[in-house]
Amino acid sequence: MYVSSWPGLNAHELLPWKSGQALPYPLNNAHRLEFCVARSGIYHLFRALEVKPKDVVLVPDYHSGNEVAAIRAAGANITFYPIRRNLEPDMEELSRLARRLRPRVIYVIHYLGWPQPLDDIEALCREQGSILIEDCALSLLSAIDRGPLGAFGDYSIFCLYKTLPVPNGGLLVQNRNALPQLDGLKLERCPRLSALGRTAELALETMRSRADRIGKALFVLKQSVGRTLRRGGARHVPVGDIGWDLANVKLGMSRISNTVVKGLDYSQIRNRRRENYLFLLDRLRGRVKMLRDDLDEGVCPLFFPILVQDKHAAAKALWAKDIGAVEFWNDNLNYAIGPEAEFLRDHVLELPIHQGVSSYQAEYICDQVLRLNLRPAEC
Repeated sequence: MYVSSWPGLNAHELLPWKSGQALPYPLNNAHRLEFCVARSGIYHLFRALEVKPKDVVLVPDYHSGNEVAAIRAAGANITFYPIRRNLEPDMEELSRLARRLRPRVIYVIHYLGWPQPLDDIEALCREQGSILIEDCALSLLSAIDRGPLGAFGDYSIFCLYKTLPVPNGGLLVQNRNALPQLDGLKLERCPRLSALGRTAELALETMRSRADRIGKALFVLKQSVGRTLRRGGARHVPVGDIGWDLANVKLGMSRISNTVVKGLDYSQIRNRRRENYLFLLDRLRGRVKMLRDDLDEGVCPLFFPILVQDKHAAAKALWAKDIGAVEFWNDNLNYAIGPEAEFLRDHVLELPIHQGVSSYQAEYICDQVLRLNLRPAEC
């Protein structure tokens, strides 16, 4: 049995058969810009804000690196604030930094679907006159009782392809104070072959989950064709990678992604992710060390995160069982991070619970995790 890391694409999702449906936030926000990848939106936002090197931007020390590279490329000065092991900031230290440095921007990341303490952070921003930016790249479709994540900051960032079966897509939303520089931004069309190639991969992920041998063989063939096209000069635009390329910052979201988002059942996506999460929680509670064992009503979880001693070895063992475990944010950083963020980076392993994971696959994941007896992280 094969379980993909990310949701695959079904044929009917390429047809906008629900084009008349009301799309959820942020897809229904009129003040959104659609980029190929989210980091491009971050870069253009900070350029439009005209943040200078003397202006402080407070950023969490647990991050992918892409958002930091984009902010720095735009000319901003970053100071990091600590994230604790429960994926929430040390509010005492964040408040101390904000009152000492009076930041122009406080940048918040909602991790894996779970919200940050927005009431406290919004109050801090009002107190210091800081701009609040919500990074919802990992938290599409999550909400708190006051509304969807991303709707509370002055600006917000979303990465569609982490939650949805689209080849690319990053949204920048202007909730307040629309910036003329962004409204006048002209984006280039995403290269068609690059979008088609990733779309084919998503379709093959779905096929592999149903017929692994056939899907795997076709995937190898697709990779060979892709390499041939790139040697012939076809432009390849990576998504989901760690890196920064200024040449790609003006690329818009592909037409294929725009088509797919109109044909998805967002209630089903959210409900299925929650059902799978709760199933794993019930089966693994007390037998596997968990990062979070809560799931408030508004949370749309991206993965099921567990804590293991050797993340790479555990991921390799699960991949040997055809389970697409994900190792988030392994890259070595060229600056110091806090001990709690370092612990998260070293030990958090994500199990797939996306909308493409069936109840049989969820049960298979649990069985294999328990059989492998993964060594838990030592706190």
